[in-house]
Amino acid sequence: MVKHIVFMKFPDFSLAKIAKEKLLSMKGNIEFLKDIEVGIDFSRSDRSYDLALVTIFETKEDLEKYRVHPYHQEIVKWLKANDTKTKVVDYEI
Repeated sequence: MVKHIVFMKFPDFSLAKIAKEKLLSMKGNIEFLKDIEVGIDFSRSDRSYDLALVTIFETKEDLEKYRVHPYHQEIVKWLKANDTKTKVVDYEI
């Protein structure tokens, strides 16, 4: 199993709620996405990011298929258009 975690920082915090809805919409639309969790930060400290995305895949190959999946790419396009800054961690569980 593989866990893919992405932290996101938006130029306008109000975009976090929209992003959460878009990200959660991947469930059921990307067949090899086994689980998804999206949380919006409540601490709002200088060190925190605005949103965390946690996804789980069976294999590294499924993660790679997810990266290029058209549904996922539409969300990536929206995130880039909104100047979202991201940090990523991928690891096996």
